[in-house]
Amino acid sequence: METFFSFLEKRVDDCSSLLCVGLDPHVSELTSPSAASALDFCLTLIKATAPYAAAFKPNAAFFEVFGAEGWTALKQVIEAIDEESKRLGSLIPVVLDAKRGDIASTAEAYARSAFETLGAHCITLSPYLGKDSIDPFLNYPERGVFLLCKTSNAGSGDLQDVMVLDDEERGKMKEGDLFPFSSFVPMHIRVAQLAQKWNTQNNIGLVVGATHVDALKRVRAAAPDLWFLAPGVGAQGGELASALRAGLRRDGRGMLIPISRGISRAKNPKSAAAEIRDQMLQIKTQLTQDK
Repeated sequence: METFFSFLEKRVDDCSSLLCVGLDPHVSELTSPSAASALDFCLTLIKATAPYAAAFKPNAAFFEVFGAEGWTALKQVIEAIDEESKRLGSLIPVVLDAKRGDIASTAEAYARSAFETLGAHCITLSPYLGKDSIDPFLNYPERGVFLLCKTSNAGSGDLQDVMVLDDEERGKMKEGDLFPFSSFVPMHIRVAQLAQKWNTQNNIGLVVGATHVDALKRVRAAAPDLWFLAPGVGAQGGELASALRAGLRRDGRGMLIPISRGISRAKNPKSAAAEIRDQMLQIKTQLTQDK
């Protein structure tokens, strides 16, 4: 059975790219503060960058701010990506950046909204309500989810670095047991362990910020098979080569690198996307030679 990540891997091979083009229509970049302008902004980027995009990542917040018209524009953006995919003869996955997370009955509605109403192929989710909160999304095996693990923002450590009992040690735990400090891991590693265990249908990945290279290494060790969505390269200070070195799987895959402002604010977004794609290829080649 085809799954989200099998579709993604086909696209990565088709375009020789790990670039995920972020579609973040900030009002400051629009010709007018309107849903129509947000749509035009995104359509221009899609047309310019599609040949180099392993995926597109529209951020729901920048559309929701315009109310019902913004929601309509978001659906039209996803439809435009589908049309561009058909033109190129290669499915370009859409990762809806919405960071949903709620109890199961509400999650069912969120899943239908993202996958059926909007037509997104994948969505970002918060795992902190537990597995039953993401199960409604996993019930669409041909769709995917990226679980927030170690996010790129400076305050991520407030919760994501809290030390908790390691997954294996947790299974050995008996009432009254005392465990040494070595039995504990950061919360983001616990999330990675759970994601690796839950990924029975090849439709779970992790959000791991490129701004935290050491965390990327730790999470890759804890979840060697999973795909990472690694935001933070460029405007947030993440460095591309360091991120790829820390997070790529042994097969040279396993990472999507979202770039938004580095492309949308470039004088020539098409050239910027091509240059970033080529830079990724050069880094991958160098990493292979270094092994």
